[in-house]
Amino acid sequence: MAKCVCVIAEFRNGNFRRVSFEVASEGKRVADALGLELYGVAVGSGVASKAAELGRYGVRKVLVRDDPALENYLAETHVPIVAEMVGRLDPAVILLPASVDGKDLGSRLGAKLRVALVQDVVQIVCEDGRVRAKWPIFAGKCFAWSEWLGGTLPVISCRPNVMSCREPDDSFAAEVENVDVPIPQARSHVKAIDYDTSGKVELSEAEIIISGGRGMKEASNYSMLEELAQLLGAAVGASRAAVDSGWRPHSDQVGQTGKVVNPDLYIAVGISGAIQHLAGMGSSKYIVAINRDPDAPIFSKADYGIVEDLFKFIPAFTEEVRKHKSTCS
Repeated sequence: MAKCVCVIAEFRNGNFRRVSFEVASEGKRVADALGLELYGVAVGSGVASKAAELGRYGVRKVLVRDDPALENYLAETHVPIVAEMVGRLDPAVILLPASVDGKDLGSRLGAKLRVALVQDVVQIVCEDGRVRAKWPIFAGKCFAWSEWLGGTLPVISCRPNVMSCREPDDSFAAEVENVDVPIPQARSHVKAIDYDTSGKVELSEAEIIISGGRGMKEASNYSMLEELAQLLGAAVGASRAAVDSGWRPHSDQVGQTGKVVNPDLYIAVGISGAIQHLAGMGSSKYIVAINRDPDAPIFSKADYGIVEDLFKFIPAFTEEVRKHKSTCS
């Protein structure tokens, strides 16, 4: 009989990513509903000294494999190690982040364990010992529910910025157990990773995103959005049209062929609202659209719509935000 719910935490650059705490919080809710304990698995370089932090979000015990060779995610090494550690826990449910690495790990882990996998889950419901997960299909135009009966192990990746984080309990630290699992010999290795050191907010974890589309007209006009983003503590995104025009890098692209984001506030500036773009931001908590075309499809998805020339509205709005911040400081 399964004895726990297992969360696989994502560790990068010496720290757990915020989405790991979101997944741990959701894992605690699932564990409580099933009457089980919440355990964690973490792999990386230096992870042992940080693993106890997961206890603040409800994790009782964390199995860790700490080694400098595991600093960067590599499927050849991480998947066998995580599978071995998860097997020792005998979980009823496995949760992990639906990040780039998490999706890759989840799909390979599901295949290795021969269990069901659902990616990009936005809601989990537990009733009468059964687990149900809600996930978007058809480019986010509708949702599907998957259900597992008792005794069937699901692997569920949770979309970042969707599962609410519980209030951290600083009085509790998780028990940490170092597990000596052999590191497989990999046929490939990561030579170097160039991280963005500009200090910009990461798009996939941003609480506020300001995205510009074809209506921005040229790359230099994005300075308006960057100025506003700095005042709001936001990240700057772009539509595919803007990226294809060479105005922004692909790493800023929001949409079906870019990044799927779930901020608290999404501001679409000069974006018409093609279905491919809506697939990447449609689940944002609040959407504000700024477009001079009142018939733009983006308005059908927006909570608030502003029909105005963005080159008039954005500078004026930025100035009002600056005045408000100076008054409050």
